[in-house]
Amino acid sequence: MMPLTMARTGEANIIKKVGGREETRRFLENLGFVSGGNVTVVSQIGGNMIVNVKESRVAINRDMANKIIV
Repeated sequence: MMPLTMARTGEANIIKKVGGREETRRFLENLGFVSGGNVTVVSQIGGNMIVNVKESRVAINRDMANKIIV
């Protein structure tokens, strides 16, 4: 298991756990980051990431990405 920030671009990953405070977890779950879901890193620019999750592209910062364990 590793944080999403360490995942390779273009590689599909399964979300194992979403960490952080309750409000952070709820925010990420509303975006589609739920345990068992698929996530693919599209690109990384200056620590920020664009990922595919639940058929949509979402931009998240490095802090949020570190809370998503794949």
